[in-house]
Amino acid sequence: MMRIVPLTLANGETVIGMEAKLPKTTLLAIMTDKGYIMCGALDVALLNTKLQAREIIAGRAVGVRTLEELMEAPLESVTTSAEKLGIYAGMQGSAALELML
Repeated sequence: MMRIVPLTLANGETVIGMEAKLPKTTLLAIMTDKGYIMCGALDVALLNTKLQAREIIAGRAVGVRTLEELMEAPLESVTTSAEKLGIYAGMQGSAALELML
């Protein structure tokens, strides 16, 4: 089952949340036009190495089970391209999304 919902940030901007129920896990992502944050399934190391030329702006939070938790959680890791926007590990997901707008 998949659910796609609009989510409102503190600054009033809207982002899109995606939740996919998979066997024994749930895949979570929240995206803007520039980038996204995602649950622990995101492989930041792969994005920073083999896909580096794509300059993907993304962050990863671990231990989250809902879109709301993903917005509130500190990011565990971020891509090099995200760092260029001022996004860093430890930053709250919603704050990172605001920088991706």
